[in-house]
Amino acid sequence: MGQAMIDRREFVRALLVDRGGLIVVTGLGSSTYDVAAAGDHPLNVYQWGGMGGTLMVGLGLALARPDHRVVVITGDGDALMGIGSLATIGVKQPQNLAVVVLDNGHYGETGMQASHTHAGIDLVAIATACRFRDAIEVDTLAAARPVRDLIHKSQGPVLVKALVKRDPLPRVLPTRDGHEIRVRFKAALGA
Repeated sequence: MGQAMIDRREFVRALLVDRGGLIVVTGLGSSTYDVAAAGDHPLNVYQWGGMGGTLMVGLGLALARPDHRVVVITGDGDALMGIGSLATIGVKQPQNLAVVVLDNGHYGETGMQASHTHAGIDLVAIATACRFRDAIEVDTLAAARPVRDLIHKSQGPVLVKALVKRDPLPRVLPTRDGHEIRVRFKAALGA
């Protein structure tokens, strides 16, 4: 794994500036805290306890709501656990879906054990093999702007692997009430 240089909170905050109607689906743990730290929003779909399923939630929303851009922001552990989801996304080819993997090479929620990406498993190569239209790796905060453009403007599916520092950060906890998340999300979509 390359040298991780990006502060994950700054990167996520930069991605979500002026987000408009962007639907954001978060993975278990740190990615949820990062998105919440950037500002709670009724179009945030926080996943609690669903490790490995985040990509499929994002795909389902992208297919159900082609009128909205959808970004999944998750960690390498969640993406690895749901790796078959990349193939399903590749088959379905949702034009409005982007996946951002915040890759620190470790399973942060279970004690910082080294993940498969730490051992060299390449999520960008896997996404490319799964027919993602764009699959890139970034390792600087300056990349946030072009990544933001990919999320908002490119024809998907897109995968961005962002090499982030593994420094522990304070938890920023949004609501854990699944019913509340669902109700406000539906209201924000006008559903």
